[in-house]
Amino acid sequence: MDISLFDYHLPPELIAQRPAENRSDSRLMTINRRSGVTEHKRFTDFPSCLQSGDCLVINNTRVFPARLLGGKRESGGAVEIFLIRQITPESPRWLALARPSARLKEGENISFGPTGEDRITLDWHSGQGVWEISFTCDDAMRGLIKTYGAAPLPSYIQRQADDSDSERYQTVYADPAQQGAVAAPTAGLHFTHELLETIRLKGVQIVPLTLHVGPGTFKPVLASDTDDHVVDPEWAELTSETASAINKTRRSGGAIVAVGTTATRVLEFAARRSADDGANDGECVAPFSGMVDLYIQPGFEFKVVDELLTNSHLPKSSLLLLVSAFAGRELILKRYQQAADEKYRFYSYGDCMFIHRRDT
Repeated sequence: MDISLFDYHLPPELIAQRPAENRSDSRLMTINRRSGVTEHKRFTDFPSCLQSGDCLVINNTRVFPARLLGGKRESGGAVEIFLIRQITPESPRWLALARPSARLKEGENISFGPTGEDRITLDWHSGQGVWEISFTCDDAMRGLIKTYGAAPLPSYIQRQADDSDSERYQTVYADPAQQGAVAAPTAGLHFTHELLETIRLKGVQIVPLTLHVGPGTFKPVLASDTDDHVVDPEWAELTSETASAINKTRRSGGAIVAVGTTATRVLEFAARRSADDGANDGECVAPFSGMVDLYIQPGFEFKVVDELLTNSHLPKSSLLLLVSAFAGRELILKRYQQAADEKYRFYSYGDCMFIHRRDT
């Protein structure tokens, strides 16, 4: 499809620059993807959208302070290092963005701190500003991230990250053992522990998976034909416990409700991987861990996800293509326009939508 079909106009003042005062203060637009019927609610109403026997799937990845500020070249020029992911757990080598990248050289050291003893080496430039870098040792890596790292807010939030972002640009269920995301799975930012408990008491099972969100989540579709776009791979894990819960829900007729596009991609990837290698033994999904590069656009057949909670997404983005595949391009773009008319707050710190199939 032509990528221009997934464009829309958004007044800049509707891009949320800060989160709501309280997580669950967000607005919630519910959209029936069968009838198109839309309702305007508060996120505190979300538990009423679910039914006993459903399974709510969350992404428990934890955002780390990936934006390293204060780096300097040997010539004195300022450099920002944006960590993407560790190449191997055994050594302190990473993929990273270095900005500005044009004049940087392979083998150059970027130093931090007043003495310059903390440093990163730019080992190899793979193109488009992406470098393979190395820290001197694990301790240096941890120290640099702790001392110079800042919350990796997306570029459309036009302010410097502050102390509050270290908490609010993080879901309440982010697992410290699953640190690795450089962007938050933002559909989950609206939940509080109290709302999660309300959902559990309703008879809804809440299960985690992990996808370490990379900077590719903000990557625009630059190709005119959407078929020519490539989604950057991201590391994910679906445990046997979560797979079992999803399969049980499917057998009993409950809905699989994905919190966000990240959970959706992992679930749909797992379904296809299982079917291809026979690992699912007739079930919906099977456990796995590894890189996920599934690209979902209109025409995609969803095998797992029945309903989707999601924030709004950038024009001409792969995430807008995903939700358009789930609910239909025309319906989604109409609802985005309606959200703008109703002064919804957009993007990471903004309001959300629940795309469902239920008769209400």
